[in-house]
Amino acid sequence: MSKMTMKMKINAPADAVWKTIRDFGGIGKFVASVKGCTVEGSGVGAVRTLDFGEGPAIVERLEKLDDQDQSLTYSIVSSPLPMEGYVSTMTLVELSQSRCEVWWTCVFTPKGATEDELEKIIQGVYTEGFAGLKKLHGG
Repeated sequence: MSKMTMKMKINAPADAVWKTIRDFGGIGKFVASVKGCTVEGSGVGAVRTLDFGEGPAIVERLEKLDDQDQSLTYSIVSSPLPMEGYVSTMTLVELSQSRCEVWWTCVFTPKGATEDELEKIIQGVYTEGFAGLKKLHGG
């Protein structure tokens, strides 16, 4: 099993950034490559289908949502990516009243690709997400 962590500081209050992240169906607001997102259900157990405009969609399930710890965990239910067992957590750490750090971690098992190849794909999505959060929150 592979594990990866990326983090980014944002010059915005943690509560404001958390409102964006905790919106499970709103990932397209900060990950530009997500062209559409539909959600079935609500709260833990909700399933979102991510449309990237080309190729098969990625389907993810909300596994945990903790407003007190400002942490959201989701898993991939189905994906064209050559891996299995992908589980990811986004966590906010308040650094001050106007600054926070977003941690985006995941575990996965490569299946038909190398760990390095998959890490590059995941890093691309996370980097895009961090840039989108900074743009949304002026950070």
